[in-house]
Amino acid sequence: MKRIRQYFIYMMCIALFASCKKFLDVAPESSATTGNAYKTAKDMEAALTGVYNTLYQEYFIWDRVLLGDARSDNAYSGGDDQEINQYDALNISSSNSRATFDYRQLFNGVARANLVIDKIKGVNDPQLTAERKAQITGEAKFLRAYYYFELLKLYRNIPLVTDFGSVDPASVNVPAASPDAIYQQIIADLNDALVLPYDYGQGASLNKSRATKGAVNSLLAQVYAQMPNPDYNKVVTYCNAVINSPAGYDLHPIYNQLFDGTHYINSEAIFEIQFIANTAQANWGPQLFLPPSLTGDEWRKYCTPSVDLVNAYNSEGDTERKNTNILMADAGWADEYWKPCASSGQIPFVFKWEHANGYASGDYTYLIRLADIILLKAEAQNELGNMSGTDGAIALLNKVRGRVHLTGKPVSDKETVKNFILNERRLELAFEGTRFNDLVRTGKFVATMNGLKEYKLNCGNADRELVNYAANNNKMLLPIPASELNRNNKLKQNPGY
Repeated sequence: MKRIRQYFIYMMCIALFASCKKFLDVAPESSATTGNAYKTAKDMEAALTGVYNTLYQEYFIWDRVLLGDARSDNAYSGGDDQEINQYDALNISSSNSRATFDYRQLFNGVARANLVIDKIKGVNDPQLTAERKAQITGEAKFLRAYYYFELLKLYRNIPLVTDFGSVDPASVNVPAASPDAIYQQIIADLNDALVLPYDYGQGASLNKSRATKGAVNSLLAQVYAQMPNPDYNKVVTYCNAVINSPAGYDLHPIYNQLFDGTHYINSEAIFEIQFIANTAQANWGPQLFLPPSLTGDEWRKYCTPSVDLVNAYNSEGDTERKNTNILMADAGWADEYWKPCASSGQIPFVFKWEHANGYASGDYTYLIRLADIILLKAEAQNELGNMSGTDGAIALLNKVRGRVHLTGKPVSDKETVKNFILNERRLELAFEGTRFNDLVRTGKFVATMNGLKEYKLNCGNADRELVNYAANNNKMLLPIPASELNRNNKLKQNPGY
């Protein structure tokens, strides 16, 4: 147990002092060290803010999109960053600094949650009511579960640590836990977090940015769906708890408004990151995605929408979501997929965030919204394998399609409906970081990536080079960072790396 404590404190210290030399690394409101005293309600609120602050760091600002979309059939890497090119090519090195930084940031979040869960037990401040004490614990457990779920999907073979203590970095040596053990810990944390309210009684904005019972039920549904042996009955149960909750979640009537910057506090939002423009908690991600006309600079941008994704929108006649999620704009550089050699002309850009604001945007990021949960319920009902389940799945699917004025899909066989739902999730949730995990969860990753007909174009389109992603099951995971293997000789590299 002592070594487990040492591992986590060491990981936290690494993440706290790691920095990105170009972009802001938001500091926590509390400097979580074993020398600090946690004695008051104010201390614990500050420590909890530190747990939430992991959401304002690089992984959630843009790496989550790169890993979910550029690593799938939705986008190319864009830009000229060789490590992001590795994501796109599914050929990721264990020394990739981005994958290493994400590993440390997420473990940092878990460590901060562990501190809160541990320290609050000893706080006897009369200002900290029993109700609020339970809520703080529940919020920290939700966030620990959320961060561990991200880590598990990305790396799988990772340590499981649920306490907090002092460290001696020289003796860090913690083996990976089984994925099943980590899933069970995630589920246990989320069950404990069901103590949280749907409504904190302080306005809708707070209910969207804080862990609530709606967010907990949503994450439970996602966890039971993503497990190696999904429990679809529980997926349906937890989706129903969200859809029918007293929080009054509902699809926002106009899809485009979800992302226009003025409708973020809406009935569809369940859990979102509320960035604050021109502050240390601003969103610098839009500057990396949007075209020069909106950013004021002239360098290549990241996560270029793929030809295959644009074709998917076109084949459905889905102009509303296409024009919301993708912006065609002039670019003064050549693009090997859209306009080779040309110094002028249009290419597609991610448009899920519309306001760059010079690396200081106030555009929010949805982590969970109702459309995702509705389509997840449809997926689970279809997988349950009876016709009533398929009928219900189609009704849910068509509810999402109806919002963007698309014709409903017909009831069909289970596999056809499964493909309908997977494609609908792609069109609905593009650039929200879900596509890669959707392909893995549905068993479609290898066939989809190897079946892509994506061509790099030479000047004049005279020659075309078919991209070979060489996808296999090993590429469903990132490598364990080499630096972590060097530090901890009980960790083992993921297969294929």
